Amino acid sequence: MPHTFPSCRIAVIGAGPAGLMAAQVLGRAGVQVDVFDAMPSVGRKFLQAGVGGMNITHAEPLAAFLERYGVRREQLRPMIEAFSPTALREWVHSLGIETFVGSSGRVFPREMKAAPLLRAWLRQLRETGVRIHSRQRWLGWTAQGELRLATAQGEQLLKPAATLLALGGGSWSRLGSDAAWVSLLQARGIAIAPLKPANCGFEVTTWSEYLRERCAGAPLKNVALGLDGEPMRKGEFVLTARGLEGSLVYAWSAAIRDRIEQHGQALVRLDLLPDRSLDNLTAALAKPRGKRSMASHLKRQLGLDGVKAALLRELAAAETFATAQTLAAAIKALPIVLVRPRPLDEAISSAGGVPFEALDERLMLRELPGVFCAGEMLDWEAPTGGYLLTACLATGRAAGAGMLAWLGTHTRHE
Repeated sequence: MPHTFPSCRIAVIGAGPAGLMAAQVLGRAGVQVDVFDAMPSVGRKFLQAGVGGMNITHAEPLAAFLERYGVRREQLRPMIEAFSPTALREWVHSLGIETFVGSSGRVFPREMKAAPLLRAWLRQLRETGVRIHSRQRWLGWTAQGELRLATAQGEQLLKPAATLLALGGGSWSRLGSDAAWVSLLQARGIAIAPLKPANCGFEVTTWSEYLRERCAGAPLKNVALGLDGEPMRKGEFVLTARGLEGSLVYAWSAAIRDRIEQHGQALVRLDLLPDRSLDNLTAALAKPRGKRSMASHLKRQLGLDGVKAALLRELAAAETFATAQTLAAAIKALPIVLVRPRPLDEAISSAGGVPFEALDERLMLRELPGVFCAGEMLDWEAPTGGYLLTACLATGRAAGAGMLAWLGTHTRHE
């Protein structure tokens, strides 16, 4: 039987996926858990992420899945292997929510909504005795190590046996991820990797007035995009008044952001017709166009019109249109110079945060015994596609298990 700690009171600060998963692990072990969140209701970013269809994880092989975490994949590996995408789906099923795998490999609840999943989860948490308190903002610690909480009744102090911080990153502050925790941890001597936008849009120097007025908000579907010198990836994105955003751009966001930091700008190349070869395009464009305009020729021979044709006109030099060879080459590798990411608060997620080097294997801060961290406030990043939620849940589960292990050792030595 699992060891229980009925006399221990645990504080979880942050009622997002990581905090709730840790609370579930602790509650099932018989620990009294109190979850505190600054917002009026819990899981706000979780619910917002599910507005367009709740992507909970991805069905690709685990080795490929782990590669999505880049330089932090080895730190996350044991936690994700312990709570794999398969295990995550089984957990969702245990809540009475069916799932399915989409054509892209992304995994969704059958109803494509986050709210039913969250309701079932909160009901299960309450059944294990987990208590959730909203409108309770964490303000840091007193000189005596007590937690300070701002509540409607004034400031309250709490001295739990252990604390989990699961406060999210620095994006979407209106939903609770405002990064206010950064200064609180820095004041206690914890070095924080600077927060940066991840899964974000990027800006160009400027678009023409025509492109801004006629094409901003238009999707570019069935295209391929690649950082200069890297293989292209297929997908889609949206042209904005200032630049580019959308899933295909997000897939490149970490590399684009890093290239801009290093060189002041990043050159990406866009293939407007990835399903047609360069030779095929050249042959089609070489056909006589007679009195037809170039726009009509592109539409007739390639089906290229709308925002794709407008972007080609915007970015290709006039001499590019002189020959079929140069025009086909431009269509296959249209250069776009990106100069800055959109602000952190607009990003889907954030990079940076509490370094794994500041934590032990249980996700406890080495400098603050009894204080654990999980979720997006840790220093890792991943693309959209279910990878963000999977790692938040996996680190929350690992932190909950780590707290149980620490409590067992700590109580035996008291």
